[in-house]
Amino acid sequence: MRPRVLVLRALGLGDLLAGVPALRALRRVFPAYEIVLAAPQVLAAPAAACGAVDRLLPAAAPGRAVPVRLDWTGPPPEVAVDLHGSGPSSHLLLRRTRPGRLLAFAHPGTPEIAGPVWRAGEHERVRWCRLLEWYGLPADPADLRLPPPAVPSPAPGAFVVHPGADSGARRWPAERYAMVVRELLRRGHRVALTGGPGEDGLLERVVAGVGGAPGSALRVLAGGLPFDRLSALFAGAAAVVSGDTGVAHLAVAYGTPSVTLFGPVSPRLWGPPPGTRHVALWHPGPPGDPHGREPDPRLLRIGPEDVLKALSDHPEVPGHDESRDRREPDRRGGDTARAS
Repeated sequence: MRPRVLVLRALGLGDLLAGVPALRALRRVFPAYEIVLAAPQVLAAPAAACGAVDRLLPAAAPGRAVPVRLDWTGPPPEVAVDLHGSGPSSHLLLRRTRPGRLLAFAHPGTPEIAGPVWRAGEHERVRWCRLLEWYGLPADPADLRLPPPAVPSPAPGAFVVHPGADSGARRWPAERYAMVVRELLRRGHRVALTGGPGEDGLLERVVAGVGGAPGSALRVLAGGLPFDRLSALFAGAAAVVSGDTGVAHLAVAYGTPSVTLFGPVSPRLWGPPPGTRHVALWHPGPPGDPHGREPDPRLLRIGPEDVLKALSDHPEVPGHDESRDRREPDRRGGDTARAS
């Protein structure tokens, strides 16, 4: 049996994609090891797409809690890595697998772990790379791009608008998304409206706000696309508009121009890399509750005109004529973003 590295990150899609640089660092350092990722089963496809995970060990808990147990079998892992949180619950969960080494942040509840200090205001991609660097494992926070999907896009060259989010605090009102979609259609663009499982009603409210029946220029992709089709849609889009949720990270992973609407959480913590390709719209202020039921006041300060201006001003977003063509893959390398 190959030696194994067990990595705990039992969270959502955005969390997984933000952890890709750290996972790839582990792949480079342990090329002959089997890397096992403890994460929800629904993330098996994106975990495989990142090229750094050999096997997914299903593990999940409500919200962002630490799973109660791991169904680990066979010999203990040679290395266990806590990419889930600051501890100590996640530390103790991994300790129960009896790893040869446990890489984690320091916590008073597990004083035997001499890891680095947790920094509350640190960007998620940087945080986990810093953890590995502390243990002498080189890691690059910019190593986050995914390879091109193997399947064709269901709506190549469309503007993708994703109004959903895991919590109401990060969900911009449906009527405002409808205003953005209506104006994009008026300008002659094609639009693909997407939602996750259970968000069909939200998509219906957006469509109702647009007015008229969806036609060839507006595709409604309801029900939650499987990951291969979702990734192909985002990789081949003209641009992506969404809130601060998992699909925003997917746009970054494929280098697709994007406009992301932030509310309770600053883009300094979860936002795109710096530059011009990915625009983060945000009004500074005290942090809010990212899991609240109602839209955050900072999020509501963003208007449809702000989103449309960000798209119009974007140096890589096509105008009317180009929007009907398939978007060419970016071959320049690297990602850019602009915070505003």
